[in-house]
Amino acid sequence: MTSTHQDDLAGRLWGLCHVLRDDGVVYHKYLSELTYLLFLKNAGQIGVENDIPEGCRWTDLVAARGTGMLGFYRKMLTRLGEDVADANIRAIFSFPTTVFSHDENLEKVVAGINAIDWHNHDRDSLGLIYESLLERNATEARAGSGQYFTPRPLVNAMVRLMKPGAGEIIEDPAAGTGGFLIAAHRALAAGTLPEPVYQGVEIERDTYRLCLMNLYLHGMKGQVLHGDALTEDSQELQPATLVLANPPFGVSAGGARKRRADLRYPTANKQLSFLQYIVQSLASSGRAAVVVPDNVLFEPGAGQLVRRDLVEEYDLHTVLRLPSGIFYAAGVRTNVLFFNKSPVRGEVRECIWFYDLRNGMPAFTKRKTLGNDDFNDFEEAFGNDPYGWSDRVEGPRFKRISKDEIRGRDYDLDVRPPDDSAEDFPDIADLVLQMDEALSEASSAVSEITAIVSSFGDTAAADAGR
Repeated sequence: MTSTHQDDLAGRLWGLCHVLRDDGVVYHKYLSELTYLLFLKNAGQIGVENDIPEGCRWTDLVAARGTGMLGFYRKMLTRLGEDVADANIRAIFSFPTTVFSHDENLEKVVAGINAIDWHNHDRDSLGLIYESLLERNATEARAGSGQYFTPRPLVNAMVRLMKPGAGEIIEDPAAGTGGFLIAAHRALAAGTLPEPVYQGVEIERDTYRLCLMNLYLHGMKGQVLHGDALTEDSQELQPATLVLANPPFGVSAGGARKRRADLRYPTANKQLSFLQYIVQSLASSGRAAVVVPDNVLFEPGAGQLVRRDLVEEYDLHTVLRLPSGIFYAAGVRTNVLFFNKSPVRGEVRECIWFYDLRNGMPAFTKRKTLGNDDFNDFEEAFGNDPYGWSDRVEGPRFKRISKDEIRGRDYDLDVRPPDDSAEDFPDIADLVLQMDEALSEASSAVSEITAIVSSFGDTAAADAGR
């Protein structure tokens, strides 16, 4: 099935979300619901029909249409999350909550899914359709977990440079919907043996569910934990030979759970905490590519100490300064740090390479998105060695800075070219588009609040009449 057909089918499925708009259902919640329904509809296609108890299958749900369908569906979900023998299926349906409020809406969405001809879709094409839905959720919702959705061209470039191989342990400690892990899986030749082990951690329950479904549809073996990688939740994971990650941005909200004891420098900055976790979780020969915001390059205190360790102990060899606007949250400026657990050849580097893909580049926006070709020059400059030991040549965008100079900067890694231009701004058309989106979201929020207030008023009136 072609990419166009997959996108068309994803569009049809996404369009069913509009059925639920009157119930105030947001995109992300709809996608979690769609995960349940697509799994049940295609259980036969992916070979798990026999793992689903009789009475909890798609045909049973279709037969229950009409009054009482929603109640039947809720009981189905609970049973699937508790009674199924397969642990992965059980995890996908664990602690289920349905966004449906009316029998009619559930019946309409089920009918819409049932009307699609699924017979020509194997497990691989279902996985691609699901990925298209995940990306659509990130680009259209532009909120919540989609706020920092890692652009696919960036994910693919990082994977190509890190060259995942047979028998590796590949980890993403902030797995999201599994994009890095799946891209690594795709990069390997079919039938690669021994198969890599894929592992990760995801803290948000609905996103964790989406990640499990995504990996399941791609036939990937691994372990994704529901929890916080910065706590003891991650202790059962194996040391990783490759980490690919885009950890959450921002500061911790002050949760009561204790951080892992092996994080040297206490900090509320999530990215600095994740960097510490990643270097601790790597095997002795491990390598990593990690997306971080600009402040990680220059923040004092714990930031300086973490950078010092990366430079002096953990073989930081390349910093990629990314273009502006590639993330959906306004104003987020990012970089990729490439480093190894330790010098892989017994050699100690005396310089760090900096590639500037921001200066002189247009500001990417929703109308002008990042493409695969935007990384061609950087990939050529980086070279073929995933540990960063290829012969390199300086150029207009690619410079090396000696470690002595980095030490003289107190480990400030915010290296900018002398002609660094002012920040580019979106064009007028894009600003208008953003304003329209903001007004639409505000209007939707007001409508939902009005509906809630109205429902309270109706309840109070009914109580008064009793």
